[in-house]
Amino acid sequence: MKVSSLTPILNVSDIQASFKWFESIGWKIGFQWGEPVGFGSVCQSDDRSRNQSRCEIFLCCDGQGGRGKRTNISTFGDATDESSDKGVWMSLWVDDVDAAFAECAAAGVEVTFPPTDMPWNVREMHIRHPDGHVFRVGQSLQPEFAE
Repeated sequence: MKVSSLTPILNVSDIQASFKWFESIGWKIGFQWGEPVGFGSVCQSDDRSRNQSRCEIFLCCDGQGGRGKRTNISTFGDATDESSDKGVWMSLWVDDVDAAFAECAAAGVEVTFPPTDMPWNVREMHIRHPDGHVFRVGQSLQPEFAE
């Protein structure tokens, strides 16, 4: 099987609030479907005609997967931290984790793990969507793997 693209689907409790949350971290609405809107996407680029890199996530209100935010305030540390949230975990790769951290903090996004140099040669932080989905935001500490 040759895969040409991968688009995760997140189960969300409030699609309009999710659009706003993603906009707060620099994404934009890709499309909205239904009346009322129950399905849509957020993306980084909408120019498919130029074969540019496109990052897109589908959002489905009350369906297609699980969600669940727990009371844990950290997503790394105690071994139970990683299994507390029942939402999807995804890695986002950026050029500058510290700049992403500053943007998220300014936007009031919940940061559950601050920028940290990890033993696997990645500087990463974690942010959490209101429905418990966790985004590991990382950058390679190995120059040959940096984008």
